[in-house]
Amino acid sequence: MVQIDSAQALLNSRRSIFSGIEIMDADWANLPKHLLDSVVERLVLPSDYFQFSFVCKSWCSVAKDNKSRRSKMTTPMLLISANKKHAWHLYRIIDNKILDLQISVPNKRYCGSSKGWLINVEKNFVVTLINPFFRVKGRRKKENSIIRLPPLTPPLEPILKRHWSRRFEYYAVKATMTADPILNASDCVVVIIYEDICQMAFIRLSKDSTWTYIDESVDKRWRLVEEVTYFQDRFYAVDHWNRLISFDIAPQSNSDVKLVAQGIEGKLFDKKYIVNSIENELLMVQRYYILTVNSTVTVGFKVLKFKFDECDWIEKKTLGDVALFLGDNTSISVSTSNFPGCQANNIYFCHDRNYNDYRRRYCDSGVYDVKSQTITYFDMPLLKMTNRPAIWIVPTFQL
Repeated sequence: MVQIDSAQALLNSRRSIFSGIEIMDADWANLPKHLLDSVVERLVLPSDYFQFSFVCKSWCSVAKDNKSRRSKMTTPMLLISANKKHAWHLYRIIDNKILDLQISVPNKRYCGSSKGWLINVEKNFVVTLINPFFRVKGRRKKENSIIRLPPLTPPLEPILKRHWSRRFEYYAVKATMTADPILNASDCVVVIIYEDICQMAFIRLSKDSTWTYIDESVDKRWRLVEEVTYFQDRFYAVDHWNRLISFDIAPQSNSDVKLVAQGIEGKLFDKKYIVNSIENELLMVQRYYILTVNSTVTVGFKVLKFKFDECDWIEKKTLGDVALFLGDNTSISVSTSNFPGCQANNIYFCHDRNYNDYRRRYCDSGVYDVKSQTITYFDMPLLKMTNRPAIWIVPTFQL
């Protein structure tokens, strides 16, 4: 627990909050609620919000009550491994700063970040959801900070099963969720892209005891899927050939899987993302990269918008007042007018799983300006030293 003198430091850093109010040797733990409410209304950064809530029980109670203010502080942050057991750091893009707020989660590879939760695969192919903001160092960890789902079915072939038993962290390529598994479990569906052939499976948290596999047909058409997202009450996925696939998981059936659009031209070294844009558009982003001896280097992006009336993709030359965040996380679209310091018409990216990653470093992270078509790479020693890929995550405030 942060000591009371941390409150003094926080309040000193926000002196304008108390303009016109004379505070002598106040009893910080028993300040009037209306005064604490005025402090919360002027907090801008999630780190300040966390520090405010850590001071004492009364301050934490006020922080919990201000849900509307919390909802505005959801700028994605980069979670970076500190190369220590259960130690990760948060990087804040709006001021290029590593926060003094250490996250205590296992030092392993995460195949997804969605709704403020991390997703990974453990031994025996069990899928685990972890809320890192329930596990800030110095705070008491909440009991529901980890949710273990049923295991995925391992490969039947003995050789492949032994291989994946050693590399279980990489069995899931990517994962996403439709809702917070604690706050809205009845609407939470977890979708996994798994194994080298990149098939899909899903589980409904409040209804299913096992995974449902999207394609169990003889021809196995829906493979090499690169990303999946939830858009207008259906799931949409893009595969290696840039084909757009759609499916609904309401029925316990695979018959609803549809090919929405044929593939379009791509490049030899590219990676695809599909984004549910805040502008109610379905976007596909192609990320182009080159391979060096030691690393994978991103060299450009192309953004396309799907025209449902024409069943075709058209190139989108500008994102407008929007920024995208791409990586191993569920692709994120935010309005930059709500987040000072987050640049409009930019794509923020970090390293994610790639078939060409063998023995390459995880430092391919930066910002792509869609208008100028230029890239500014993040210059952070911590990123260059990490032994795990960093991942974007949206802060949650279940205090």
